[in-house]
Amino acid sequence: MSEPILTIVVPCFNEEEVLPDTMSQLSILLEDMSARYLVSKKSKLLFVDDGSKDRTWQIIHKESLKNERVTGLKLTQNAGHQNALLAGLFTAKNMSDCVVSIDADLQDDISAIIGFIEKFREGFDVVYGVRQKRDTDSFLKRTTAEGFYTLMSKLGVDLIYNHADFRLMSQRALQALEQFEEVNMFLRGIVPLIGFRSTSVYYDRKERQAGETKYPFKKMLAFAFDGITSFSVTPIRFVLFVGVLSFVISFLFGCYFSILKFFGNTATGWTSLITSIWLIGGLQLIAIGLIGEYIGKIYKESKRRPKYIVDMDSYSLPMSLHLKNKEREEDDAYSLALRDLPESN
Repeated sequence: MSEPILTIVVPCFNEEEVLPDTMSQLSILLEDMSARYLVSKKSKLLFVDDGSKDRTWQIIHKESLKNERVTGLKLTQNAGHQNALLAGLFTAKNMSDCVVSIDADLQDDISAIIGFIEKFREGFDVVYGVRQKRDTDSFLKRTTAEGFYTLMSKLGVDLIYNHADFRLMSQRALQALEQFEEVNMFLRGIVPLIGFRSTSVYYDRKERQAGETKYPFKKMLAFAFDGITSFSVTPIRFVLFVGVLSFVISFLFGCYFSILKFFGNTATGWTSLITSIWLIGGLQLIAIGLIGEYIGKIYKESKRRPKYIVDMDSYSLPMSLHLKNKEREEDDAYSLALRDLPESN
């Protein structure tokens, strides 16, 4: 097959400290892959500025003026990592045979992208980047991450173990992904649902060289909870089970104390009473809160609000896509001209 056009999508949020080195490393990688005829010379880098407050967009724009491989996409405000990633993927889809997504900190090994392309040329539509080990993570992060994957598996969610958002997707896989119109897009769970031929490439993750992580512990917990409630109703069923169990236990205790009272051995106690009230009340609040979380997601879905908005004044498309749009306009004009010609006898 001919060399595929590759676009590497990099979502960025306040990444001015790492961006220059990231751009340099990825540009060198594309040059090397082009020289080895693994990808087309039209391959690009697409940096998505997710409403950054620092000089992230200025760096992207400046680099795009002197480096033809670098293009940029600016969102009007911070839409979140997943939505920024989607904005890049759906934009790159129109000008690429395959797209690789990677975080701006380059903790993911960029040399694995060569393996992605080799698998793509073998016929795989989705190639997952999977970490071999978590030696660079703290004990807390490693434990919670592994616990999250285990929990999702127990809940029946098909996740690739130790895979984040470092992956390759073909153009047709992205077209299929675009059909998922839900607001709460948990990509790690949705991509396996597409069903096209997939495989994994294993790599070792590096430590962050500069800047701060965009996923502190609090944000990781929120992300994990969003993933669980987006893909499984098991938590609601669990609350139902706890409610039934609590009722059964309360009923048995009621029978027990009724028997004691009948035999005159009961002793009135404030502690047991107040404990029961707090237990049942706590269970009710947990149940209401969990149900409310699901109702909130339904509310967001019903609004049909856009996941992200692109700042068109700062839109930086690669020249190949400009030419493609221009050709399409010329074809439309030609078709209109033919339609207006008088019919020959």
